This record gives sequence, structure tokens and C-alpha cells, in this order.
Amino acid sequence: MTKINGVGPVVARHLLSHCGSAEAVFAASKKQLTTIPGIGNYLAESILGTKALHEAEDELRFVQKHGIQMLFWGSEDYPKRLSDCFDAPVLLYYKGNANLNSSRIISIVGTRNATSYGKSICAEFIQNLTPYNVMVVSGLAHGIDTHAHRNSLKQGIPTIGVLGHGLDRIYPATNREMAAKMLECGGLLTEFPSGTNPDRQNFPMRNRIIAGLADVTVVVEAAVKGGALITAEIANNYNRDVFAFPGNLNQEFSAGCNYLIKTNRAHLIGSVRDLEYLMNWTLDTQPSAPKQLQLHVSLSASEQQAYDLINTSGQIGIDDLSLQLKWPQSKLAIVLLEMEMKGVIAALPGKVYRVL
Repeated sequence: MTKINGVGPVVARHLLSHCGSAEAVFAASKKQLTTIPGIGNYLAESILGTKALHEAEDELRFVQKHGIQMLFWGSEDYPKRLSDCFDAPVLLYYKGNANLNSSRIISIVGTRNATSYGKSICAEFIQNLTPYNVMVVSGLAHGIDTHAHRNSLKQGIPTIGVLGHGLDRIYPATNREMAAKMLECGGLLTEFPSGTNPDRQNFPMRNRIIAGLADVTVVVEAAVKGGALITAEIANNYNRDVFAFPGNLNQEFSAGCNYLIKTNRAHLIGSVRDLEYLMNWTLDTQPSAPKQLQLHVSLSASEQQAYDLINTSGQIGIDDLSLQLKWPQSKLAIVLLEMEMKGVIAALPGKVYRVL
């Protein structure tokens, strides 16, 4: 479906939810397709045309030849955090060895015109991340992205580059050697098939994947306009945490970070310890002993199910809760709020919950 003009991520997921599978979409008749809300005659004819299927066969041969994984929305290996996003791609192309469902994932973004200040912050921040068992995601662009990947490799931290083009090329070309190393400690990920150029309009689309893959997005250095602030805005829309390093008020490439902090679009941080506190990420991974519910309150079946999981875990983030319960975050947020109001759980910084 990704080869059909007019079928983007939202429409594709709409088709899948109505038809049940990709096979069923292409097996449907024109009449059946046009009964689906939002699918008109032109789009139905495009879906039933043979051009997209021929192009898909060519792409399949390419990925098989180059050892690329195809990750389909709804499958077990699709990134679970990203699957919660309303506009998640229905298909991802991935080459690498990192687990895209790692327990802690950080996206690090910033300006392509990184200053010595930004480079220094990026290097120190990533060096201090090493004890936290994280994976770092960025966009393989010049500037902060490159420094995030390079310093992650230096520290042995898995790092994923999200591309704005197909896996048949690397852009910018100066990052080819680094990208090859990332295949051994991380990987490369894109929603774009082979033959896709790194065109300008692809990068805002790429940014939503950077935001959606992670628990938290960290903006190191950025101007008021640019991809880093787009990524931060998307992360906020996905209800993910955003952090920014403050900078000199008179510096162009600190203005974006300062704006995010000033407008409450990002938490201010100055070090990994701030991230640890705000996300409630500790080095001690052993859960505390489960507590018994002693308050005489009545819990619904959903609340009891969530309570039992939080109780067993000691404390747990909303993303992990959503994954383990297999609930959408919209439902989970309502259940958690009801439990907070009943006084049986407490919300910690970083959307982490524990029992009282």
C-alpha cells in the first residue's frame, strides 16, 4: 500500500482496520472499497491497479538481496512505542542488530550547525548515559545528529539512524563510514523504499519516527526554526517527554532550546542526572518488593489489572504499561487517572507510576 499514490500512513491503517489485512485490501472489489469512508473511485482504482504490485515485487527483491527487514505495523517486531502513534508508518525498512523495543530509548536532536558548546554538551551527555542501558536515536544529519551517533558508537551505546530516503544510499555521504559502523551497534531505519531521494519534504516525515520511537526527546542545541523543533513538537503531540539544554540568550542556535523551555514545551536539563530524576530512571533495576493493597476501595476489572502489574513491577512507565497490558494509551490514561483519584497509585516524574 505504500506504493499507492494517495495512500499515506493514516489511510493505509484505515484500510487495514476495515479489511483486516493487506491481502484483503487488494482482494476487495472496487464496490467494496468505495463503501469504506474516505475511499472514493479514484483511490479505489489506484489500489486495484497493478503498478503498485509490480513495484512492491521489485522492492521485495531489493530487501532480500541486501538483508533488510520489513517491519509491518501490527507485527511483533514493529516498534511498539511507534505503533501507538496515530500516523505511524504501516511499513518500515530496517537494517541493523539493535532491539527497536529496547527498555529505554532516547532521541537526541539538534541543529545541523552545531557549535563547540553543542558538541561538548552532546559528548558529555552521551558519555554519562552509559550506565543506564539506553539506545540513542537520531537522524544521521550533519551537526548534532552526527555527534549523537558518533559519541554513542564511541561509548558502545546502540544507536539508530532514521533516514529521510531509501536504504540504497546514505545522506549525507560523509556519514557513510559511520553508518556502516552503526549496522554493527544499532541500525538504520526508514519508511522510504529504495530509490527515494533525500528530498526536503521527506525530513519532517522522518522526524515523526524519531519522536515516536523514543520515551523522551532531548534537544541539545537548536534555532527557533528547524527540524529539531519540529521533532520536539511532534513528541509533545505524542504525549512523550521532551527535554532541552538551555543556552546563551544571544546565540541563534540556543534560541530554539530556550523557546521550548520558556513555553513549557520542554523540561530544562543540565545533565544526565536531571534526566534520571525527571524520567525516574535509576541504575538499580531490581524492583522493590510488591505491596499488598490495603485500602478498602473498589477497583474495576481494568483498574485491578493495571494495579496488579504496577504492584508487581514496583514502578513502571506508562509506555511499558501500555505494551504489557496491550491497551491504547488513551484508555490507559483514563484508568490511571481514576486510580490516582482513588488514592491507590501515585504518578512520579516521567509518567512513571507506583502503588501507595
